[in-house]
Amino acid sequence: MRLVWRLGRLVAVLLGVSLLTFMLTELLPGDPAVTILQSGATPENVARVHHDLGLDKSLPERYGRWLGKVVQGDLGRSYQNHQSVAELIRERLPVTLELLVLAQLMALAISIPVAVLSAYRPNGVFDRVATVTSFGLLAIPTFALAVILIFFFAVKFHVFPAAGYTKLGVDLGENLRSVFLPSLSLAVTLIAIYVRLLRSDMIATLQEDFILMARAEGLPPRRILVRHALRPSSFSLLTVAGITTGTLIGGAVIVEYLFALPGMGSLIITSILRRDYLVVQGVVLLVAAAYVLINFGIDELYAVVDPRIRHARAG
Repeated sequence: MRLVWRLGRLVAVLLGVSLLTFMLTELLPGDPAVTILQSGATPENVARVHHDLGLDKSLPERYGRWLGKVVQGDLGRSYQNHQSVAELIRERLPVTLELLVLAQLMALAISIPVAVLSAYRPNGVFDRVATVTSFGLLAIPTFALAVILIFFFAVKFHVFPAAGYTKLGVDLGENLRSVFLPSLSLAVTLIAIYVRLLRSDMIATLQEDFILMARAEGLPPRRILVRHALRPSSFSLLTVAGITTGTLIGGAVIVEYLFALPGMGSLIITSILRRDYLVVQGVVLLVAAAYVLINFGIDELYAVVDPRIRHARAG
């Protein structure tokens, strides 16, 4: 019953997201058809766009018609190149997904060991170095870090390419080389955030009675840290990992432009500059829905991390 209730709330949120996304074209100043067509806004073309978008119908009717098409996978068609919006997204989405996944994996792979070691000996030499480094990384904007990485690793030492993208199915090695610097640019800020957050939670958890009992039983420090302290300390990390998805997507828009990656970020920038608002609408809808679904999944993941939550929900 609880799962049904939670799924019902998820559907309600997604409907709200779809309504706000649909209103993007409604909030445009002037006639949306003229804005979309720009110099090609002849009376015949304006009438055609009015018919395509249903602008000659009431707002609830237009929304219902649009939502019905979205459910079927029809996000409209670009008025600049006459290509399906769904097809455009399908071409660009793998690049952005790879970028975001690699950035999260880099951030977690580096931040978790650093935070655990810092919490094990708080205020020690390693902890102080990690703290200072984290604050320094937080002060560097993503776009500035991307430029620095390009200068050192691409221009000066020629370790990674400065721009371009190799598809995953063409050459795995070249693919990883082409996305390493963009992913690292996005991951650095996350590393600093995750280290500070997990370190604080780990220090608090290590003062709990069950940790003191585990130490009294003579369990190895590694087992105490990894098996007993890390899991209950991961709730805030999981929550922030879901919330920072939006930050990652926003950073990807800039990073993809700087590294000339053919992803969703470059697509939305190009579409905004061309005033191709149907493409913008489709991308925004996908990003917003993905953000909601990711946070819903993380909320459900709490029960996996801590069995007490699973038992409480079952009860």
